[in-house]
Amino acid sequence: MEQNLLLANEGVEYIIQRIDTDDEELNAFLFSLGCYSGEPITVVSRKRSGCVVAVKDGRYSIDHQLAQAIIV
Repeated sequence: MEQNLLLANEGVEYIIQRIDTDDEELNAFLFSLGCYSGEPITVVSRKRSGCVVAVKDGRYSIDHQLAQAIIV
């Protein structure tokens, strides 16, 4: 079942299925973080402004717009 990161459970590793945005700048930013199809991603914690995710060897705080664009 596909869902965006806002609906994903904390502490569970998911595989990114796709990035759902037409914004090329947003796509490029997510790609620079290592967020692209086939890569594992974990929601570490949720915040009022978004969530903290672990991708590759880094942890990043992303806002709701970015979290909605990442389909797992």
